[in-house]
Amino acid sequence: MPRLKQVLFPSQSRYLPGHRWINIGLRTLHLIGIAGVGGGYFYAAADETWRIYLDLCLASGLLLSLLFIYANGIWLLQLRGHVIMLKLLLLYAITLWPGLSMPLLLMILALSGWISHAPGSVRYYSIFYRRRIESV
Repeated sequence: MPRLKQVLFPSQSRYLPGHRWINIGLRTLHLIGIAGVGGGYFYAAADETWRIYLDLCLASGLLLSLLFIYANGIWLLQLRGHVIMLKLLLLYAITLWPGLSMPLLLMILALSGWISHAPGSVRYYSIFYRRRIESV
């Protein structure tokens, strides 16, 4: 178990070569995806025209999550990680229940705005530790 803890929660965050540019590229793809999904829903486009954007949004969101977890698994214990995982589940739920796509998309957008602009005391809060954490 100690080895797993060291791998998941390194004493200092680790980064892939080009980490910043990978992050920027994935975030850009993610924004393109969410814009395409939003356009598809808000303008009632045929499924085949916006589905690629949903897939792009899910894939880029998952890859961003893996990038964050690789850097430091503490992200999994913080509220910011929980909210992003919830957003990915809600995106996936759109594929299961297309009739709920509008409220699900609006929830995703609301959660995105809330967590990205919340103070650090909220984003870095851990429901497991019941306080802000930045290391384990």
